[in-house]
Amino acid sequence: MKIDVNVTGLDFLAEAINKLAATVAHKPSKTIKESKKAKTESVTQAEATTDKQAEDAVTLETVRAKLAALMQIGKQAEVKELLKKHGGDKLSDIPKENYSALLAEAEAM
Repeated sequence: MKIDVNVTGLDFLAEAINKLAATVAHKPSKTIKESKKAKTESVTQAEATTDKQAEDAVTLETVRAKLAALMQIGKQAEVKELLKKHGGDKLSDIPKENYSALLAEAEAM
């Protein structure tokens, strides 16, 4: 790679640009590989964060809506069994960390 710059009266600027061009030309491609690796790691971290957010997205309201729908179609006994299985007699007794599993089982009905 060769860069020619002809500037009159700004020799110091031309010299600086030429030095910069020479430095860039001699940089190993390692920096490109490193930036690709960093980008890949960033994408992986973003995917992990998205998975965690999806898991955290199961809220009391989401579970309540699903259980209410099941009860409306006549599955009161099954809903009560699910609640007991996950730690309570009513939904407010269930620990938040059990919401995902409870919702998954309710959706399987």
